[in-house]
Amino acid sequence: QVRLVESGGGSVQPGGSLRLSCAASGRSLDYYGIGWFRQAPGKGREGVACLTSSDDSTYYADSVKGRFTISKDSAKNTVYLQMNSLKPEDSGVYYCAADPLLYRLCVLDEEYDFWGQGTQVTVSS
Repeated sequence: QVRLVESGGGSVQPGGSLRLSCAASGRSLDYYGIGWFRQAPGKGREGVACLTSSDDSTYYADSVKGRFTISKDSAKNTVYLQMNSLKPEDSGVYYCAADPLLYRLCVLDEEYDFWGQGTQVTVSS
């Protein structure tokens, strides 16, 4: 069983950047599909990016494509979400998630078994 802990959230002005980290313990992330999700107040959880560990393929929601990048450092057993050109609508609690059954094909739906506790991102002037 893998345990996930997010960090790196904070407040930033529109147009700014943040890098979120998702540190895993218990199991290597190399055998999991990994996703980043976000949830704004009063809204459902939205998948923004995912990574398939079998071949490091990545997928992005249209709303973040070209601005966000998901990556993995196997040596640190950590997944990152680099967020550039941030907009106020990017605000919310960001969660990372992992599932071994999504190792070959990650998804942006909430089909992941393991979740972190979330980290807050606020984009405001």
